[in-house]
Amino acid sequence: MTGIIDYGAGNIRSVENALDRLGAGYVLASDTAILSECDRLVLPGVGEAARAMACLREKNLDAFIRNTRKPLLGICLGMQLLCSASEEGNVECLGIFGTDVRHFLHAFPEGVRLKVPHVGWNTVTSLKSDLFDGIADGSYMYFVHSYFAGICEDTVSVTEYGIPFSSALRKDNFMGCQFHPEKSGDAGERMLAAFLNIRC
Repeated sequence: MTGIIDYGAGNIRSVENALDRLGAGYVLASDTAILSECDRLVLPGVGEAARAMACLREKNLDAFIRNTRKPLLGICLGMQLLCSASEEGNVECLGIFGTDVRHFLHAFPEGVRLKVPHVGWNTVTSLKSDLFDGIADGSYMYFVHSYFAGICEDTVSVTEYGIPFSSALRKDNFMGCQFHPEKSGDAGERMLAAFLNIRC
């Protein structure tokens, strides 16, 4: 059973639909007792980082997430919340991954003028994790974001948009992807299927 962590973030319905397509059982919950009974966890997220962290703290989910030993996948904002800190609201995050989250416009080299947010299909390269089993280097995934996680020792895939950034991160049982696998066609579905098979 997969536990979808319910803390008021968006895009939950699309994650549920993707799990339905894969035939995976799931429960949507904010109760840590229920989530503790799940085999794996998904931390979804569309919204603002400071508000999302406040919601996690209000529900005592921040400590639960930090202490879990179950496979956990953060998606989009969910991945960013697993990082050290975010410029979005200048907030301290969960501190799992050893990188900060920055706004593209604060990081683009001089002369780079790309639209922000970064919206649409882009490639994932330098794939290093079993999260990408069966997925070719250079596959396309779907992105919607204005903030990005920097490259660090936990980076397991890289995407370029003006600068290289971490499109996926992994440390121990914690995984995260900046793209939306639930909106990324066959490659995204393969990644979710791989996550469902990971044991930690």
